[in-house]
Formats: sequence, C-alpha cells, structure tokens
Amino acid sequence: MVLRKLVLPVLPAVAAIAVVIAVVAFWGMRLPADGTVAPVEWLSATALFVAVGAFFCEYIDSTLGMGYGTTLTPVLLLLGFDVMDVVPAVLFSELFTGIVAGISHHQVGNVSLRPGHKDFRVSMVLALCSIVGTLVAVFVAVSLPGFYLNLYIGLLVLAMGALILASRNRMRAFSWGRIVGLGMVASFNKGMSGGGYGPVVTSGQILSGVEGKSAVGITSFAEGLTCAVGVTTYIILQDGTLLWRLAGPLAVGALLSVPLSAWSVKRISTKGLTLAIGLLTTALGLLTLYRVLLG
Repeated sequence: MVLRKLVLPVLPAVAAIAVVIAVVAFWGMRLPADGTVAPVEWLSATALFVAVGAFFCEYIDSTLGMGYGTTLTPVLLLLGFDVMDVVPAVLFSELFTGIVAGISHHQVGNVSLRPGHKDFRVSMVLALCSIVGTLVAVFVAVSLPGFYLNLYIGLLVLAMGALILASRNRMRAFSWGRIVGLGMVASFNKGMSGGGYGPVVTSGQILSGVEGKSAVGITSFAEGLTCAVGVTTYIILQDGTLLWRLAGPLAVGALLSVPLSAWSVKRISTKGLTLAIGLLTTALGLLTLYRVLLG
C-alpha cells in the first residue's frame, strides 16, 4: 500500500515525459536542413539551464498554484529568447504539467477530479471560460503594448493577494459567478504573456469559497486545458512552428517536479497553504509592478 502511494503520483509524469520526448523527436526530424529553424539541442548547456529552471518554477507553481510562467517568462527573455518563441513554449510545457499535476493532486487526495464532484465541475467551468479568454488574448497579443498588459496584471495580482491576506481567517460562500469571471480574466492573462493565470485563479478561488488545497489542484488541471487551446492557436498562427529546443527542456524539467509538489501540498496545513498563497500572490504583484515601472 505504501509503495502504491509512492509510485502512483510518479506514473503520470513519467508517461508525459515520454510523450514530450516523442513529440519533440518527431517534429525535430521534420525540421528543414537549410538552417532556417534551430535544431533540437537536448544536451546543450542552455537546455540544461532551462530544464532546471523549469523544475524549480513548476515546483512552486504546482505547490502554491502560481509562479511558473510569471517567473520563468522574464528569465527566458533575459537569456535572449524572443517573446513570440517563449510564450508558446511555456504554454506547451504547461499543457502537460498542468494536466499531470492535477491528476497527481487527485491521486494523493488534495483535490477530487471525479466527474460530478464540485472540484471537477469548477475545473471544467474554468477551462471552458478559458477557451474564450485565451483565443481573444492570442489574437491581440501581437498588437497590445506589453507595458499596459503587465501593468494591468501586476495591479490585479497585487489586489488579489492583499484580499487573501486581509480575509484569510474568514469563510466565504462559494460563488459560480466569481469562478466564471476568474476563468475569463486569468486565461486572457495567460494567452497574452505566458503567465498571470495561477495567481488570479488560485487566489480567486479562495476568495470565492474554495478550500486552499483544492484550489491548487483545480488551478493546475484547468491551466493545462487552457494552455492546450493557447499553444494550438499559436502554432496555427505561426504556420506550425514552435521552438522545440526550448519547449522540450521546459516540459521535461517541469514534469519532473510534479510528484514532489503533490506530496508537498498533501503535508502542508490548509491555513499555512492559504497564507503562503496570499504572500506569494502579493509578492508576484509587487515584482511585476516593479519590473514594469522601474525595471
């Protein structure tokens, strides 16, 4: 029984890594030989750095429900990757890690994704709302000035973090209306910048009456479905191209952290988790505003 509990959360991540490697290898063989597209570089120092960074960022994301795209996107930009390569690559990696993290959280009992359960219904509502928000975001991503988008995300995330800290000891009635609004706003953030989904959805669920551990699992699962829409749209708009030498290491590194995060959430108290989410949300909001206004 103990061995079963230890192995089950690992299996989805291992299976997903195999799928990622197969997908990257397949598309790598289709790359043109004239040098117009960079080859797959699994063993380069940059790929290793990217994978390690993705591991730590995804551990925080899958444990506290936020921080992967919001933290990793600016780091990748500083490494010299183009924003139109970074955003779809981040979405591609979170397509796998979000769904696998949701499954892992379900297996260890942090959330229930059984069809018919409230947690499952919340995740489906968030995902369905996210389709609209993500599609709109991707189509306007190339035209909206990044300054205003990042300013908006920073203010929104900061406000939600402050609300959690101010009301973390008060119980709130569950609200489907707030859940629908969260899905639309957060998916727009994700499709535009590769980040800004987790802080809004995780903190917003808590403010809407969802228990902290369930909020983390629901966010991961819904975010994976949201990213599937986003990355598919980007690939279509960019004629089927994706920077696989970035997307592959991102996905593999992030997936390796998922079982560890599921076990961590299992052992954190609900009150402690809510406090950590509030503090991290506030910190991410302040950091975003600092980069926008003073960076």
